[in-house]
Amino acid sequence: MPLRETLAHVDADLAAGRVPVARQRLRGLVSSFPYDLTLRRRLAEVYRLYGDAAEAGRWMYLEEDRDVEETAAFEARYGSPGWRMKALAWRGPEATAATSFAREQLAAVRTACALELGHPVDWDDPASYRESLEGTYEAPSGSWSASGVLAGVGCLVGALAFLAVWVVGVVALLD
Repeated sequence: MPLRETLAHVDADLAAGRVPVARQRLRGLVSSFPYDLTLRRRLAEVYRLYGDAAEAGRWMYLEEDRDVEETAAFEARYGSPGWRMKALAWRGPEATAATSFAREQLAAVRTACALELGHPVDWDDPASYRESLEGTYEAPSGSWSASGVLAGVGCLVGALAFLAVWVVGVVALLD
């Protein structure tokens, strides 16, 4: 699907409240067009709808007007330069970045990773920084939200109701 058409679907998804679908479409676009800072910015906006500062900071990391708190949350979640390289999902040389700020940020992350590992690393070669990915990333661990608990309880009730109907059906069949 062409870029414009996919972005039109993203806009329609957001207008209809289908935020997870819009997020998934944008993630796919960023994967296909890693140099497009506009797509990264749009993805950060979607993560703000979730209240996920670390992911918003991740996708705004290459922008000069990024939010300081989001950037700090991103850097805290992805604690090592190797994890940041992986999280930024960049491909190719820094020179392909659209702005000088983005080029500087990418070079700073790559240089920090190379210094930490003691050898050169490359955006196109994840194996060159893979050893820095060992055990330094912690998955986000937020507290339980009321909506999350209600969703879990709803799923449990639905599963139990399905099981009850199934058991009643089997018993009726055997009678």
